Amino acid sequence: MYAGGERLVVSLWKVDDQGTAEFMQEFYKEMLQEGKSASDALRATQLKMWRSDKWRNPNYWAAFTFLGEWR
Repeated sequence: MYAGGERLVVSLWKVDDQGTAEFMQEFYKEMLQEGKSASDALRATQLKMWRSDKWRNPNYWAAFTFLGEWR
């Protein structure tokens, strides 16, 4: 992987900037503050956004996946 990283979080399609900012803030909060693994944090973030009225549309959160080692 680029620069020795084991994995990257990538989007599969063009995503909204504000939605991406919200997604990434929550994703890193889940990993760094809640101590979840990257795959658990990704799933928790997707579920949280899906439950939100503002971010419920999958276009905001379903594009994100891992490239490389997902565990």
